[in-house]
Amino acid sequence: MRADIQTLSDEIQQAVGLLRRRLDWDTAQKRLDELNARSEHPDFWNNPVKAQELMRERNRLESAINTVIEAERELSDSVEMIELAEMEDDAEMVDEAVAGLNHLAERMRRAQLETLLSGEADGNDAFVEIHSGAGGTESQDWAAMLARMYARWANAHGYKVEVMEEQAGEEAGLKSTTMLVQGENAYGWLKTETGVHRLVRISPFDSSARRHTSFSSVGVYPKIDDAIEVDIDESKVRTDTYRASGAGGQHINKTDSAVRLTYDMPGEDKPVVVQCQNDRSQHKNRSRAWDMLRARVYEIELQRREAAAQAEADSKSEIGWGHQIRSYVLQPYQMVKDLRTGVETSDTGGVLDGDLDDFMAAALAARVGGEDDES
Repeated sequence: MRADIQTLSDEIQQAVGLLRRRLDWDTAQKRLDELNARSEHPDFWNNPVKAQELMRERNRLESAINTVIEAERELSDSVEMIELAEMEDDAEMVDEAVAGLNHLAERMRRAQLETLLSGEADGNDAFVEIHSGAGGTESQDWAAMLARMYARWANAHGYKVEVMEEQAGEEAGLKSTTMLVQGENAYGWLKTETGVHRLVRISPFDSSARRHTSFSSVGVYPKIDDAIEVDIDESKVRTDTYRASGAGGQHINKTDSAVRLTYDMPGEDKPVVVQCQNDRSQHKNRSRAWDMLRARVYEIELQRREAAAQAEADSKSEIGWGHQIRSYVLQPYQMVKDLRTGVETSDTGGVLDGDLDDFMAAALAARVGGEDDES
């Protein structure tokens, strides 16, 4: 067997072995059997919150176990196909099998990273909040570009995107927007995107075609379900209603259906503010706004715990104009570089179209402290 095929085979086998060890294979299979048996009990859904928590655990375990089983089968089938093709001198069949091995190896790399998504809320949906920085139309256009980038990333991974709130810029772009990204491990993957994103380009709004630098901040917060307790002093929460913005004319909202919550959170210098306007019903917007507030408060508490455990965690997760995480340079050269991990690419178009996996993978691995992958 050719050396490159053997290298691929070895990489996949090592990944499978690592996944087995991380799962604690025998224990995982016993736990899955136990969860399957419990889910079939007539009283299982008497406590819906607990039942949902157990079903999420069951689904994660089943998915991880199936990933290992399917990888072992695909590897065995591909190796047999290559051996048979080489015996028959069928180069086309060899190429097809090698392509399958490459695809399998890529899936196993992602599967290894997904085992690191073990945080309390990593499996949850995620709110992505984008704010334009100083610079008027330039930064507002950049905020809109970021919103499009994350929406395209989410769609490419089968996630659903719902716009919860947005404020349009005066001339173009967005002053701010909040999107809900729904899907398995949405927060786990997106959480490392929190920080300031810097764009350098020739401005389409400058008649002199000068180069401009724009900033926008991204905050990512997990949608909190009933299984996670979040303590909010409701007496410190102010509720305001207002008319949702619209395109004008017959489409503009004529009732105060939009909701803004302002929470004077103990220990925070500034109030925590969330708003929702995506529904015509004030009641539904109020409920969604409370979901968003719980998510924001949970993330703040999580950052506090991380800071207490490890001082440098602040620089990885804090939102602030002095904490740039990534630069997107379109002029005078093409380069996107993550300033935390050093990952970079000249494919700026691909990144702005949502090709973020390499950046997320590197940041996730760094965030969990470079877990030892050796056998």
